[in-house]
Amino acid sequence: MATVATQVYSFTMILSGVSELTPAMAESLFAAGCDDATPASRGGIVHIAFDRDAESLGDAVGSAIRDVERAGFKVAQVEVESAGESS
Repeated sequence: MATVATQVYSFTMILSGVSELTPAMAESLFAAGCDDATPASRGGIVHIAFDRDAESLGDAVGSAIRDVERAGFKVAQVEVESAGESS
C-alpha cells in the first residue's frame, strides 16, 4: 500500500471580531488542534502563524480553518508563505 507524502506548509490566519489575544483564547486554539501554530496580537489584529503538515496546501489550510472555527473564532484572511525555498 502506497503512502502519500506530506510536507509542512506555512501560512498565517487573521481572525475577525477579536482585537487582542488572551491566554484563554490561546488555550482554546491549542485545545481545538492548533498545537502547530503560534497565536499573537499586534495593533488590534490577532493572527495565528501555522506550520502544518499535510498532503497539500488546501488540506493544510482547510484543516486549520476547521480547528480555528472549532475553537469559536472566525477567519478573516489567510496569508500563504512563498512557495520558494527558505534560506
